[in-house]
Amino acid sequence: MSLQQISFPLRGEFITLDRLLKACGLAESGGRAKTMVAEGMVQVDGRDELRKTAKIRGGQVVSLHGARIKVLPDPDLTQAASANAD
Repeated sequence: MSLQQISFPLRGEFITLDRLLKACGLAESGGRAKTMVAEGMVQVDGRDELRKTAKIRGGQVVSLHGARIKVLPDPDLTQAASANAD
């Protein structure tokens, strides 16, 4: 079985883990997404994650049974941060 690679562009600072799984089509419902996390089926940045509503931010990688999600930062927030640094 090949690994499904998904790129997920954030809109905002973060998305909760359960919402990310549902948004990517890896869980058919929010309840199923929470069950998947509670059962230890999900890793964030290579570590098991048991918090259903963990905040997932740009640059993080979420993995589970045959899928890998690369979370891309919100370009609007990236631009705002670099503008504030000037």
